[in-house]
Amino acid sequence: MTSPNHFNLHPLPPQVHRLIDLALEEDLGPGDVTTRATIDPDLQAEAAVKAKADLIVAGLPMAAAVFARLDPKIDFTPLVAEGAPVRAGTILATVSGPAGLLLMGERVALNFLMRLSGIATHTRRYVDAIQDYHTLVVDTRKTTPGWRVLEKYAVRLGGGHNHRFGLFDGVLIKDNHLAAAGGITAAIREALEVIPHTLKIEVEVADLAGLAEAIAAGADMVLLDNMDEATLARAVKLAAGRVLLEASGGMTRERLPRVAATGVNLISVGALTHGAVSVDINMKLVRIGPPEVLPAPSPA
Repeated sequence: MTSPNHFNLHPLPPQVHRLIDLALEEDLGPGDVTTRATIDPDLQAEAAVKAKADLIVAGLPMAAAVFARLDPKIDFTPLVAEGAPVRAGTILATVSGPAGLLLMGERVALNFLMRLSGIATHTRRYVDAIQDYHTLVVDTRKTTPGWRVLEKYAVRLGGGHNHRFGLFDGVLIKDNHLAAAGGITAAIREALEVIPHTLKIEVEVADLAGLAEAIAAGADMVLLDNMDEATLARAVKLAAGRVLLEASGGMTRERLPRVAATGVNLISVGALTHGAVSVDINMKLVRIGPPEVLPAPSPA
């Protein structure tokens, strides 16, 4: 598992800014024809960003960055904290500045908020399902291409934990690696000879014999793939605390408490990211007027 600080998004890393630029380019193209045709460029406005469902808030810094990319003088004011649970109807933030620019950034900003809040909200349901156990819920690499740093950030806001970020920051020897390397012992032996001591070795096994072999060969963690609860309980007894145990495969929210009750350390759930649905958040103009009625925000 990676450090919580690995996904600190304050300030936003360059890859997030690139993603924001790509999203704006995708939506605006050569320009917003509707706004140009209907909105006076001098018109000022204030908008409210509202939760339309109960949710865990995630993505406010990204939404702010979207509007800042259009005009640094746009004032984006969060009214709730990242990671906060809110009820439907809660105003999450206000945005004020040129009305046309607010409308140009609206959909892109909401897309970030809705997607990331959806993942955080979805994750919280899984975490709450095993709140009476010491088992951690962790994510996987089943993320939207380009969005991984953001989606794993949202998982943390929902109370989940991050597994490795990519192929570079942890050794996870899976079934295809085992087939190519000649088995569990051979694969672990080869890994131990080349990796730095700072990296832990995790190996995927399909049965208790594989678990015993992985422990004997020097694995630090073992991924128990697609095992039923009875087998997972036996695995915990066999390991006797010598390695961390991660249960994986077919992990629904309804099943999680039964798996956690076996005593495994971690449960990895790809659905935290690939199964999350965007939540409903909207943005409405609440004040509109010429500059003398609704002054533009002061320069930062």
